[in-house]
Amino acid sequence: MSYSLCFYFSLLLCFVGSPLFAQEEEQVKNLRENLAENGKEEEDLSAFEEQLDFFRKHPVDLNHTNAEELKKLICLSPLQINNFFQHLQVNGKLLDLLELQSISGFDPETIANLQPFVSLNLSTPYAALKLKNLFRQAEQQLLLRYGRTLEQQKGFRDLPGSRYLGSADKLFLSYKYQYPKIGAISLLMKKDAGETIGRTKTPIDFLSGNLAFFNYRRIQKLVIGDYTLQFGQGLSLWSGFSLGKGPDVTSVASKDLGLKPYTSSNETAFFRGIASTIQLTKKLYLTPFYSSRKRDASLKIDTTGQLTLSTISESGLHRTAAEIRNRKRLSETVYGTSLQYLSNPLNLGVLAYQTRYDHTFSPDPDTYKKYSFEGQVLNNFGFHYNSAFQNIYFYGELAKASPGGWAGLQGAMTSISKSISMVLLYRKYDKNYHSFFSQAIGENTETSNEKGLYLGLNYLPNAHWKFAFYFDYFKFPKKKYRVDTASSGYEALTQLVYTPSKQLKITFRFKTEKKQQNSAAEITIRSLEKLLKNSFRMDCSWKLNKKFSSQQRIELIQYRKGSQLHELGYLIYQDLDYTGIPSKISGNIRLAYFNTPSYQSRIYAYESDVLYGSGSGGYYGQGIRTFLNLRYRLLKRLDLWGRYALYYYPHQKVISSGLDEIRGSKKSELKLLIRHQF
Repeated sequence: MSYSLCFYFSLLLCFVGSPLFAQEEEQVKNLRENLAENGKEEEDLSAFEEQLDFFRKHPVDLNHTNAEELKKLICLSPLQINNFFQHLQVNGKLLDLLELQSISGFDPETIANLQPFVSLNLSTPYAALKLKNLFRQAEQQLLLRYGRTLEQQKGFRDLPGSRYLGSADKLFLSYKYQYPKIGAISLLMKKDAGETIGRTKTPIDFLSGNLAFFNYRRIQKLVIGDYTLQFGQGLSLWSGFSLGKGPDVTSVASKDLGLKPYTSSNETAFFRGIASTIQLTKKLYLTPFYSSRKRDASLKIDTTGQLTLSTISESGLHRTAAEIRNRKRLSETVYGTSLQYLSNPLNLGVLAYQTRYDHTFSPDPDTYKKYSFEGQVLNNFGFHYNSAFQNIYFYGELAKASPGGWAGLQGAMTSISKSISMVLLYRKYDKNYHSFFSQAIGENTETSNEKGLYLGLNYLPNAHWKFAFYFDYFKFPKKKYRVDTASSGYEALTQLVYTPSKQLKITFRFKTEKKQQNSAAEITIRSLEKLLKNSFRMDCSWKLNKKFSSQQRIELIQYRKGSQLHELGYLIYQDLDYTGIPSKISGNIRLAYFNTPSYQSRIYAYESDVLYGSGSGGYYGQGIRTFLNLRYRLLKRLDLWGRYALYYYPHQKVISSGLDEIRGSKKSELKLLIRHQF
């Protein structure tokens, strides 16, 4: 029997055998995998994880909260939030958390996910505020992270031409101060592998920070520095990550949070300047904002000899001479305002803002970018709403770009019964709709040139079974990337979760995607080929006791394009987790075997990491993947994390390509992190 088959069957025995592992935050794990599968594997979720950590220490007081605060808890849908406040209006304040069971849409799983982050304690932040408590009752955190790929990559060799000018070290330093519901300070610095430090006019490659104040008289929020804005359903204005499609069908209804201080390490998804949310009346809120920052951009000379804008870089990487040359070459100014009417059960919002650049966008009329934005100044206008009528939650947004077209979406979410909930969503984005800050649901990377109809269903017959299904049909009226004419497709997902006890959870999932793409054959007549991708996943999570748990997964994938290309791949892994209580040591380990023919048939799987580390590995090729994470509590408020991860490709002599190329059959990574809380 071959080596690969021996390994496969030995892991399969682990899959059906021992109960041991998994103590990762289920919400974060599912979120990372869904984002990666939707093409957002670089999404930075550290701010979201920090927010959950903060709510563990400072739970949300359900009797003194608002919709915006509850939206930060990803386990609640907009319909559930609306039903919660309706319950308070009719029945008054909660006397016990067990009352959540009587609220429509609050199933046992939702309540279990919610309980670590909520309480029924009286919240009066400013009444108890004293100068001496600014440090005693505040949460402060200093975090330092180091990472490095241990094998030498081609870009770090002393080669002529393009190469990485800095070291292979990755460095991250952050400081955060939070006084619950009153104020916060954030400062972070980052260096990516290949970037220089201390050698240029800006010795720190990425520096971000802000000062924020909350809930002072009519000023609900005031942020000076870096911030994000999220309104409506993401058509007009949305910075930061959005959920999109996933097994939780309610995630297609975005939960806008308005103005937020920016605390992530992503180098592009934020504004820099000043913004505030002001309460004009009891239900009317105004959010004016101003941002001015430099962006990375590639410029070109047009036929008249003028510099024009080719593309804005979103990578945040400044490793080579070319990347450094494009660093902060573009000035971006954004200013505008949002006016919102917030009540229960009706919320309305309008916004208008302008984006201005110091160079001109000049798209190529002969490519799929024919309808892209052209010019220096873009104006965006939007109207959004959500309203509840009996047990139906309606929501939608209409957006206009000037110059440019329209975009709109309309959705409805309902609880048909205690065990069945459903979502229906229609979207239509004009081919010439433009927004530099849009994150609405869709198949395209940009919110334009798309029509779609989405249907989602959740069914919970009892406490042990949960069924989820969605079907999304979409059309692209004009050509797009790698598609030279009108096209269409669909995506469908079915997931069944069986939880016979608190110690065991089994998940079955089937997902299919069908799209169209240009033919690979060199023919003069434009033609499209069918692109089909199917995947089947089985997860099994066991919990033996408070210290030991385990998770096993088998995933099969099929990728087909036309009649010529047909790929089959699979991934199988075993995770083991130890959480010593009250031991100072905890950790987890993975052993995985994967075999997929190419990047097209890649499989994504969540990977545990050091604190706030990214974790959505893409598995392709044939090989073994393993990693070990350890956490050691050195002192009461001082923690150390370490991680070693390895890819081993037994049949390859070279890994990756370009400047990231590694000679040999293995690629390994080391991470170290230290956190001090005070």
